[in-house]
Amino acid sequence: MIRLIQAFDRNAFPYEIDAMHRLRKAVFHDRLKWDVSVDEGWERDRFDDCDPLYLVSVGAHGEIRGSVRLLPTTGPNMLADVFSELLPEGQSVSSPTIWESSRFCVDHRAMAERSGRLINRTTAELLCGMTEVGMLVGLSFIVSVVDVHMERILKRANCHCDRIGEPRKIGRVTTIAGLWEIGQELLDNLHAASGITGSVLERRDVHRLGLALAA
Repeated sequence: MIRLIQAFDRNAFPYEIDAMHRLRKAVFHDRLKWDVSVDEGWERDRFDDCDPLYLVSVGAHGEIRGSVRLLPTTGPNMLADVFSELLPEGQSVSSPTIWESSRFCVDHRAMAERSGRLINRTTAELLCGMTEVGMLVGLSFIVSVVDVHMERILKRANCHCDRIGEPRKIGRVTTIAGLWEIGQELLDNLHAASGITGSVLERRDVHRLGLALAA
């Protein structure tokens, strides 16, 4: 199940927010050795102050299995402000119908679960959640900076992206910026690759949450 949490409402979800930031620290700082800011066990950056939407995967017993952050590309975002070297010179990605996903992470225990499917259940749940949210609010694309290993995993699940620019090595990994087109085809491919059926969202009233796109 995917729980939607808006940044301004984070105080209503103290357990989920704490577990999410601790999971991000375990993944990005401890395992991947990224140069990220850690404070009292939390990984947090300046984009968490930009009113993102968090998608948090919650297990059957309430455990936090993974999370991802969505931000509009019309404001501060990681591709524009941190990874602009991935963009061809003079090109930008800025549209009210394109949001950026970042800080995608899955708990190692959930990642280790195998089902014989093309894609891990929690990974697929987060991807389905992003696609569902995008369809509900009228997004055309989600843009993300991913390593080529993740790109290959998504290709196996028939979730192909349009690369923006050429791959570049950032830190220890070869990285791309990609656009994933939001729509029923992407959602159907994710369902087929993961065995998920039906909606993964705990709440589908995203317009009541204030997530409708501006006219």
